[in-house]
Amino acid sequence: MEIVGTVTHLLQEKGSRIWSVKPDATVYEAIELMAGKNIGAVPVVDGGKLLGILSERDYTRNVVLKGRSSKNTSVREIMAAGQLVVVGPDHSVEECLRLMTDKRVRHLPVVENRKLVGILSIGDLVKWIISAQSATINQLTNYIFGE
Repeated sequence: MEIVGTVTHLLQEKGSRIWSVKPDATVYEAIELMAGKNIGAVPVVDGGKLLGILSERDYTRNVVLKGRSSKNTSVREIMAAGQLVVVGPDHSVEECLRLMTDKRVRHLPVVENRKLVGILSIGDLVKWIISAQSATINQLTNYIFGE
């Protein structure tokens, strides 16, 4: 089955509200924001520029397992920044899934003209695929039964 849709379509459906933190915020503040908004990662932005991303995985591996204090550790110290994986509005859902699988990431910042315009999670992509499959099944059912 071909997966149809682009990042633009997903953001239109999901909305493009972006919660972010600054690099000098404490990890505690970032985790508090993620918990309050029920999100698993947060972009790290300074002066409108995307610098990195901080995920729950980064927190557990770089703070909890190393015995550090989230209140005394800055986001800058543990965020993923080196090989930041981003997509553009024209990327397909299939390309996003492939990137997530190949790069072993669960969140993709969406950048257009060097500006952060959204963020997609693996859950957003799975929801899109399930919705597309349901629509296809309904169309085929209606075709078969002449409705």
